[in-house]
Amino acid sequence: MNNLNLELTKAVKRPITVMQYGGGNFLRAFVDYFFDLANEKGLYNGSVAIVESLPNSNVDRFKGQDCQYTLQLRGNINGEKYVETRVITSVAKALTLTHDFDEYMDLAKEESLCFVVSNTTEAGIVFNGEDKFDDKFYVTFPAKLTQFLYARYQNFNGDMSKGLIMLPVELIDDNGIVLKKYVLDYADLWNLEDGFKNWLKEACIFTSTLVDRIVPGFPRDEKDQICAQLGYNDDLLDTAEPFALWVIESPKDISKELPLDKALVGKTNMDIIFTDNQKPYKQRKVRILNGAHTSFVLASYLIGHDTVKESMDDELVRNFMNETIQEEIIPTLTLPREELKAFADAVVDRFNNPFIKHALLSISLNSVSKWRARCMPSLLGYVEKNGKLPKNLAFSIAALLAFYKGSKIEDSALLGDRNGETYKIMDDPDVLEFFRDNSALPAKELTEKYLSNVKFHGQDLTLVPGLVDEVAKDLDNIRTYGARKAMEMLK
Repeated sequence: MNNLNLELTKAVKRPITVMQYGGGNFLRAFVDYFFDLANEKGLYNGSVAIVESLPNSNVDRFKGQDCQYTLQLRGNINGEKYVETRVITSVAKALTLTHDFDEYMDLAKEESLCFVVSNTTEAGIVFNGEDKFDDKFYVTFPAKLTQFLYARYQNFNGDMSKGLIMLPVELIDDNGIVLKKYVLDYADLWNLEDGFKNWLKEACIFTSTLVDRIVPGFPRDEKDQICAQLGYNDDLLDTAEPFALWVIESPKDISKELPLDKALVGKTNMDIIFTDNQKPYKQRKVRILNGAHTSFVLASYLIGHDTVKESMDDELVRNFMNETIQEEIIPTLTLPREELKAFADAVVDRFNNPFIKHALLSISLNSVSKWRARCMPSLLGYVEKNGKLPKNLAFSIAALLAFYKGSKIEDSALLGDRNGETYKIMDDPDVLEFFRDNSALPAKELTEKYLSNVKFHGQDLTLVPGLVDEVAKDLDNIRTYGARKAMEMLK
């Protein structure tokens, strides 16, 4: 079979409007997909230039396929199986900093350039006072961006109409605010002129974003079969779920410059939201999507399941999750109930995705801090609102205490046991040591020790009326009857 290329796609040549730091699976299945849709619908006219930091990236594959690739969205929508196959033609160029640095810096001179997208991982947005202005690609990402923006500022003689809009998608709070701070810090560190600093503040826009899409990426085991169906070879084949959310918080309205949301008309499972406050949407995601995960995965693993899909195929676990979301989490949130319910329905579809094997043990990583961030606010909000305990969220604490049971730490993991099968419990060293020393205690004593640990929860949860007794009772039931029977006893 021939490789996918421009001869096959006959893609329209468009001006470069987006510089994208990173060409990994997520950005290609998320950002580049949205620009491709908007181009097709005539709502936008632009292409993406991908910039990779490392020489051993996909750049050679991009060049071998004229930057064309296929994306398959696979999953459930409204309970029905859904597969969408799309050839993405929005990427025009792929470079590496190590081999193409001058060409990369020439992008700063592009009249049409408008956006900078980045996904440099959570560790990418950092400041290093040892970075030098002339160190080219040997500096941190915010330093690289400062170099690039300064080159644009100089090329256009400080023209205020040539500022860029930054769209970082790194998973840190207020990613745009932090990125802007570090760029200004580098401008100070390198003694760049005040005119440039003013241009950064007035001509450039640093948005903070929240992104949500599960992207399994290259389907290694299915690649040959999929390519045979497509009729061409694609070494950049990408896969993702059909759900997508992009919340863009900006100090100025950029919806006219970025009309991607209009390209999603008819796609009820995808949303791009422009706002001046992303926090309610982050709260919705953390409490419903992540909170649902954290509330049931440990109990489900103890019941005998290994993946999220297996859990959803179990009526008891599925009903527990739905009840937790609808009755204990949603009533504590601030967005309109209709929005919250629609998001929750999408979560159920996502958990039921037959194409994604999401291991419960992977989700169990750092469950103590996850429970604090994802579930504790809902529990406390429920108590404040209703004057009583949410029984499922209380049970999730008991499941955590039952899951974190072991007497031996080996290779930075506490070794647990599920019906004779050893599993690894991964968490911070102080958490593992706490459970190594205390997990065999009687239920009430362990519960009191755990809930009173301010370091784990930021407060003493034994002060929540009735919580110690409720969790201890559930833990006793799990130990005596097993996790399935204990969950059934919640009815």
